[in-house]
Amino acid sequence: MKTKEVEIDNYQYESALRKQGITMIAGVDEVGRGPLIGSVVTACVVLPEHFHLPGLTDSKKLSEKKREELYPLIQEQALGIGIGMCSAKEIDTYNIYEATKIAMKRAIDACPCKIEHILIDAMPLELEIPTTSIIKGDLKSITISAASVIAKVTRDRMLIELDQQYPMYDFKHNKGYPTKKHLEALQQYGVLPEHRRSYQPVLDTLNTKGEFQ
Repeated sequence: MKTKEVEIDNYQYESALRKQGITMIAGVDEVGRGPLIGSVVTACVVLPEHFHLPGLTDSKKLSEKKREELYPLIQEQALGIGIGMCSAKEIDTYNIYEATKIAMKRAIDACPCKIEHILIDAMPLELEIPTTSIIKGDLKSITISAASVIAKVTRDRMLIELDQQYPMYDFKHNKGYPTKKHLEALQQYGVLPEHRRSYQPVLDTLNTKGEFQ
């Protein structure tokens, strides 16, 4: 006998807050903690009460084409969107965990809404605004899902631009993650100014090949 897959109610956290009279609910998510290059990108999104967008879920579970389709639809319907980033140099200075928190705070500050509560994917943040950190929040909260898509598309577009400067690293496809082609290009051409020097494969390349010439 087949067991039925339980559907996740990805409005549950938003609904619970609205029952308390809280309406300005933000979702915050990050993209780009694992790549060897570029900024970590975060998004803060506030959605209207009756927001509905079929197919919206964790950006990692969506194809690039689907994310690009959903991106403008979220932008059209959102009450407010803020983008926050921490550069590769900042990641090297603070470490990726702390840099991600800084980027999240920047995204929240950049959002034009008067936020009453923030739903965050996994990471705890110390803020004056009340927050709820949700494990797998990008699946369980529609607002975090929206932030996930905005952050992912924003960062992917940055890597596609970088790919035009340095096509040999294949950033268009690997988005900066340590794929075979990316690692081979590092060894062949060296470390770019945008690479994260605190990440081991980059550090190893600096010691063997050096900077991009």
